Amino acid sequence: MNEDEPISAPAPQELENIFGCVCDLNGVLRGKRMPADQLDKVMAGTVRMPLSICGLDIWGEDIEGGAMVFETGDADGVCVPTGRGAMPMSWTRKPTALIPLWMNEESGAPFLGDPRRALANVVERFKTHGLTPVVATELEFYLIDPSGDHPAPPCSPITGKRLTSDGALCLDELEHFDAFLNDVYAACHSQGIPADSAISENGAGQFEINMRHVADPLRAADDALLFKRVVRGIARQHGFAATFMAKPYGDRAGSGFHVHMSITDDEGRNLFDNGGEDGTPMMLNAVAGLLETIQQNALIFAPHENSFRRLLPGAHAPSNVAWGYENRTVAIRIPGGDHKARRIEHRVAGADANPYLVLASVLGGALLGIERELTPPPAITGDAYSLDLPHLPLDWATAIRAFQNGTLVTEIYSRRLQKMFVECKKQEQARFNRHVTELEFHSYLEIV
Repeated sequence: MNEDEPISAPAPQELENIFGCVCDLNGVLRGKRMPADQLDKVMAGTVRMPLSICGLDIWGEDIEGGAMVFETGDADGVCVPTGRGAMPMSWTRKPTALIPLWMNEESGAPFLGDPRRALANVVERFKTHGLTPVVATELEFYLIDPSGDHPAPPCSPITGKRLTSDGALCLDELEHFDAFLNDVYAACHSQGIPADSAISENGAGQFEINMRHVADPLRAADDALLFKRVVRGIARQHGFAATFMAKPYGDRAGSGFHVHMSITDDEGRNLFDNGGEDGTPMMLNAVAGLLETIQQNALIFAPHENSFRRLLPGAHAPSNVAWGYENRTVAIRIPGGDHKARRIEHRVAGADANPYLVLASVLGGALLGIERELTPPPAITGDAYSLDLPHLPLDWATAIRAFQNGTLVTEIYSRRLQKMFVECKKQEQARFNRHVTELEFHSYLEIV
């Protein structure tokens, strides 16, 4: 049996509840809770939900004036299984499983506003070239104390004391949260999620868990999405909350979603490996494509108001359009090590981003560079933050405009998805713009 396959999904007769869920553009799972006797109906692909749920805003509200609601009469789509099967949810009170679905239109055609469809289309383009992307992801998150109105580091289950210091690669922190991590790994194993190494990261209560490389980008994105659900569920079971916000604390490290990718041919050979450190011309073409598309696709990597707090210059996250070898101050890093594992690490996305869209942008950008045989600028050595380089959008509004007007965006995404995502982000931005913060009251109320 493949070790990555689910091994403990409840049998149909043991299940009491099922969740049939699709992923929206924000990376939020939305769907229906049903009794287990509806399992056959869900697996037969007869569940219907409005196509517009793929484009809801972060609060789950329809887009005011959005085309998906009014121009189509808020038409239903057909939800079909992705092939992943029933994923056991070990943190629920009764035997429950989640069934990942994706959307078709009534005609049976794939719904192009579904983010999983966007990634599938990019993968199909690779296949036409006889190429297979190999992908691994790294996701950072914080455990937090859920008792207050604002995030606070959790208390250690061992000492009972609240974490107060940053603990990068701290073994004690891993040991203190051993029970939580054990349950996360067990849940990942039962869902076939290839969770690999775990480390404590730079922030108090911050962890990173890596996924093993898989030659199936759709599977890798599924794993990342399901992993976030697992972590949140297990955290609640242990009395914590977990957040994948890009920057939950203004004075602590942000949480990233790094993507490692290489490309193999039909015989499984790594086409980035030239036997040395430099990588092949194809790898350099891919790097150039990523740099060429990174500004227009910044909204994918930083989709929320909070995302841009992580991408501020000097905040230990990429802020410039740059690449380099073994350099963590750049957006596109070529890791060292064995040349047989030569790969690209894309370091821009926050943990709050949609895994399907992140991988579609990374793989789509790389493929554009390969197809057009683009050449990257010289690799950066040293501190990229200190250099005068083209930079990523510094705010949400700029990123929205770049994605809306980007000529390369439609080389990767359907115009339908581009329009839906822009409408969603503009509605969210308008709501944030109307909100006056506590800091503004404190700074201005009785002073100006």
